[in-house]
Amino acid sequence: MKFFGASPPQAPGNTALNMDVIKVIAARELRGYFATPVAYVFLVIFLAMAGFLTFGFGGFYARRQADLQPFFGFHAWLYLFLVPAIAMRLWAEERKSGSIELLMTLPVTLWQAVLGKFLAAWGFTAVALALTFPVWITVNYLGNPDNGVIFAAYLGSLLMAGGFLAIGSCISAANRNQVVAFIITVVICFGFMLLGFEPVLGLLAAAGLPQGLIDAIAGLSFLAHFQAISKGVIDLRDVLYFLLVIATWLYATTIVLGMRKAD
Repeated sequence: MKFFGASPPQAPGNTALNMDVIKVIAARELRGYFATPVAYVFLVIFLAMAGFLTFGFGGFYARRQADLQPFFGFHAWLYLFLVPAIAMRLWAEERKSGSIELLMTLPVTLWQAVLGKFLAAWGFTAVALALTFPVWITVNYLGNPDNGVIFAAYLGSLLMAGGFLAIGSCISAANRNQVVAFIITVVICFGFMLLGFEPVLGLLAAAGLPQGLIDAIAGLSFLAHFQAISKGVIDLRDVLYFLLVIATWLYATTIVLGMRKAD
């Protein structure tokens, strides 16, 4: 999926973050997703797995509660494998094909290219998430849920997916092999998830780490921040956490690509 073609978008004003250029890149990349059957296969797998986990393992009907806790409870685990599958192609394919060399000669800054490709992947993930709306309709048909809490959970889920994608973008930029990029991304994202688990925190405490450091490590957990938002409390700290994760890893992506440019 390459937007680097014979007719690159122009960058009027030569600004580092020209939104018109970023929009062109994102739109072209997003169209590229739906130009192949892979996108539709991914959507079917995501929706099938989300439904199966919600109604099968989540006990959606057995709980007899009008909420989507069983649905959102599995999102982190779905993203752990499905989002890296999207992210692994962001840059690894460019490096493998050699088209990344063309990037260095285009009137497009690294930030514009990185943001454009990231926003396209994030937008595709948002489409997959939006297609789960029948679950929301179902719970409203069966009961009277707090739709504000559900909306917050959707927002938290999208932010968490963005964090996974940003990590995958950086790893993809550092690897030519998509499979390697996928595996490394899964491992790193899994690590971010484990940071909030009590057994892990217990091991850190047993190792003699000060409580302040343990609390700081726990604060890096994807799950902790997502679960806080999914309860309906949109705390600015949780939102900023995900935005900071996204910005940090996208910045790391530009550094990796910049090193490639300097070679």
